Amino acid sequence: MAATDDTELPAISLRGLRKSFGAVTAVDGVDLDVADGEFFSMLGPSGSGKTTVLRMVAGFESPTAGQVRLAGEDVTRRPPFARDVNTVFQDYALFPHMSVRENVEYGLRVKRVPKAQRVARAAEALERVRLGEYGARRPGQLSGGQRQRVALARAIVNQPKVLLLDEPLGALDLKLRREMQVELKELQRSLGITFLFVTHDQEEALTMSDRIAVFNDGRIEQVATAHELYEHPATPFVARFVGTSNVIEGEEAVRLLGTAGTYSLRPEKIHLHVDSTSVPEGHAVTTAGVVREVVYLGSATQSIVDIDGGGSLIVLRQNQQSAADGETAGRGARVHLSWVREHAVDVTAADVAAAG
Repeated sequence: MAATDDTELPAISLRGLRKSFGAVTAVDGVDLDVADGEFFSMLGPSGSGKTTVLRMVAGFESPTAGQVRLAGEDVTRRPPFARDVNTVFQDYALFPHMSVRENVEYGLRVKRVPKAQRVARAAEALERVRLGEYGARRPGQLSGGQRQRVALARAIVNQPKVLLLDEPLGALDLKLRREMQVELKELQRSLGITFLFVTHDQEEALTMSDRIAVFNDGRIEQVATAHELYEHPATPFVARFVGTSNVIEGEEAVRLLGTAGTYSLRPEKIHLHVDSTSVPEGHAVTTAGVVREVVYLGSATQSIVDIDGGGSLIVLRQNQQSAADGETAGRGARVHLSWVREHAVDVTAADVAAAG
């Protein structure tokens, strides 16, 4: 059904989007709709095409083919300044000789917004990112997280319909990055602005996004919510890239699951037992093997088990057992593994399609 008003139009709509650099195709026929007010992430490894797509939405790159529409308007050939978007980069791109307030006001000055309105809007933007008292400081006097907030304030002060974020948390340490993930999501909800977020960090995407597009070799492998991506990966690539997964295929699939094909089995879905009699009721699949390696991760322990008949499986257990229990399943221990049959997700059809 055709949209009847602007509220039903996607904030971003991409059709047949393609970008080539000489003989290299960076983006290969991307179709994508991002809803108004959605926090949407483009996730993928380096060179997968996600940043190139963002740059084409921003207007920094021109598509080789295809169309970019913002709120229903074709902006494919418009320059960046003629699009109702703002971009936040990983390096923040703040002016070191300007104060924080002047940095935030800069875009408004370029647009010749009157001074009184400019000052008021900059103050409001700084309050939104919890930097209301930092307006007189220079960027060099701020921490990395604070400079990131200034870059966000400078972007939102222009009140864009779409905010583009190109790996903006990549330069932060782990603790600060996790704090900023929560803050970014809260900010997006309060503003109601559409966020298009590029990252190679699956945790960032899973933490913040309403939906995620997983990119690989210039194409989208799957678009889904974080829960759907993790629990029901559509392809072997998604299974391997989003979280850790045991991909069972070929003779191993026949031996373990009784059927040919390609299957994804998450490590936390597998139960590890030192005694075969402790297999839980309902666990239809069982196998045995020897623990090759044990990795302590704090809240969980990861075991790599070489299973009888060939192959290995990764098992993840929450550290709720006693230390003594952990010792009994150390390296070289003979163990039994079990899981519910339905937890092995069939990705065979997608694998065959990709091969074709």
